[in-house]
This record gives sequence, C-alpha cells and structure tokens, in this order.
Amino acid sequence: MASKNAFGVFREEAPEAARAFDQLIGALSESTVLDDKMRQLIYIGIKASRGEAGAVAAHVPMAKRAGATREEIRDTIVMTLTVCGVTGVTQCLVPALEAYDSALLPA
Repeated sequence: MASKNAFGVFREEAPEAARAFDQLIGALSESTVLDDKMRQLIYIGIKASRGEAGAVAAHVPMAKRAGATREEIRDTIVMTLTVCGVTGVTQCLVPALEAYDSALLPA
C-alpha cells in the first residue's frame, strides 16, 4: 500500500483544524524577528533532535529556498548530538542531505 501524505489527509479529514493550524503558522512567521532561513534551521534542529526524519526532509527544501547551505543543514543536525545523542544524526542526516541535493531552486 502506498504511503499517504499525513498533512494531506489532515487537510481532507479536518479542514477547519487545518485552516486554524495554517493561521497559527502564519502568525508565528509574522511575529518574529527571525528570518525564514533561521526559522527553518531551528525547526530542522528541533525535529532532528526528536528523530523525525520525514519532517526534517520536508523542511530542508524550504530552508534551501530561504538560502540555507548544505553545510548549514548538516551542522544544524550534527549540533543535535549535544541535546539528544546520536538520534538526530542517525535518523535524519542522510534524508536531510538527500532532500537538499534533490531540491530545485526556483528559476
């Protein structure tokens, strides 16, 4: 069976909650002094520290479009060693770098 996109199912099954979630994300993005690249790197670091490879790989292209380098992605994940041990590196580093290498930048 093919894997479904969790957020796609969320949006189909609970559209009102999905809209509220989108509004929350929008409010957080507007109310911070952090730029988009920094927000994405922080998000990647938090998700990597939890071993959430899918979330990391989903946000790497966003970070790349915001100007993050491959090295910044790598170091963000490697830095999680000090927080949670090897989980972030073993679970997320390869998928993150593969996502970075395959993400296209807008023309």
